[in-house]
Amino acid sequence: MFSLYHFPFLSQNFSSLMEDYIKHNHHHFHKLKKALFSILFILPTPFLALLILFLLAYNAFSIFSIHIPHHDHSSHKHLLHPPPSHTKTNLSSSVFFAVKEEYSSPIINKINIHKFKRHNKHKHGLNTLPSETSFSLFEKRLDAFFTSNSSSSSCDVRFFMTWISPLKAFGEREFLSIESLFKSHPKACLVIVSKSMDSEKGAQILRPFVKNGFRVIAIEPDFNYLFKNTHAETWFNRLKQGNVNPGGISLGQNLSNLLRLSLLYKFGGIYIDADVMILKSFSNLRNTIGAQNIDVKTKKWSRLNNAVLIFDKNHPLLWKFIEEFALTFDGNKWGHNGPYLISRVVSRVSGREGFNFSIVPPSAFYPVDWRGIKSLFKGPKDEVHSKWLVKKMKQIREESFALHLWNRQSRNLKVVKGSIVDNIILSCCIFCNT
Repeated sequence: MFSLYHFPFLSQNFSSLMEDYIKHNHHHFHKLKKALFSILFILPTPFLALLILFLLAYNAFSIFSIHIPHHDHSSHKHLLHPPPSHTKTNLSSSVFFAVKEEYSSPIINKINIHKFKRHNKHKHGLNTLPSETSFSLFEKRLDAFFTSNSSSSSCDVRFFMTWISPLKAFGEREFLSIESLFKSHPKACLVIVSKSMDSEKGAQILRPFVKNGFRVIAIEPDFNYLFKNTHAETWFNRLKQGNVNPGGISLGQNLSNLLRLSLLYKFGGIYIDADVMILKSFSNLRNTIGAQNIDVKTKKWSRLNNAVLIFDKNHPLLWKFIEEFALTFDGNKWGHNGPYLISRVVSRVSGREGFNFSIVPPSAFYPVDWRGIKSLFKGPKDEVHSKWLVKKMKQIREESFALHLWNRQSRNLKVVKGSIVDNIILSCCIFCNT
């Protein structure tokens, strides 16, 4: 192989020849262009105008024409988003709800997450999200459970516990929460709305309660039915299509925030987290929210919490909560779609007509906040501490309907003998000897 670079004298001559060729052809091109313009100027005006119009039409066609590729239209599905509207159900308004939100969990099967980057997929609980069951199955099983054996149990008080976490996460604390529920309400009915618990292994966990005559069942949720005709429906559809960024906070936690609001709006009743120990009957509470903190100076609440919510079905405040969730969802701020949502909506509607509700002091559901929960797990260290424990235990028994254990902060704490939590467990448990 060789090139002109191997022969310098040929390379120089070749360059000279190319320059002469370009100059010569450029001269002829200039002459040709001049001749064409001369011809155009001598053409009749109508013919020249027609030629210009033809060129403009061709240019427009080339710009605005769109190539439409062939698709298999049978694979496309059109999704409709009906406007939110109020609906009514025939189910009882005396319903109690409990949701466990501490673990990322299975909720939806089909979420398009490719639009958004994930730092930790397991953290958001997107890989094993449960599918929705059919409306008819969900409603029929629920109705059959409430109406069966009506002679032996009327189910005047109905509890709903929603477990959206994996089955292996359902441990002793959750079991104790159910015990405290039936200890305070022995004639109650408990429905655990859960995909993981609606299984053979889930039935084994609940078997001790069933054998002892307590009415409890686990049913897989139907999110399409529960969110239907609310702002939650549109938001949920957008989430499944990949048009909502789940953010960095656990998707299971945020969906539990929305689920509890939808359950209360659909059925009415009381919602509690599954790490809440029930100390006395809730039967006299209605349309109530618990304050988490009180401002020392103003003596007014500074923050509300959504671990316990008590409302009639179709309550307008619940509608506002769901609307706020759908319109302001932010998956990157902890509490934004939960306790903070409740706080900011209540602050806006307080005093307005039609929003009738009460706010109870922290002692009702949150006798200690998350920063002080460790103190309830510790046993007496000395005489002074022992007196404080006795005084605190007395205060809780007199003023509190429930005790929120703040599972995020206390899940790894051991219950020390003689501690407040130890005393509460002994007073709330049903299967104490086992």
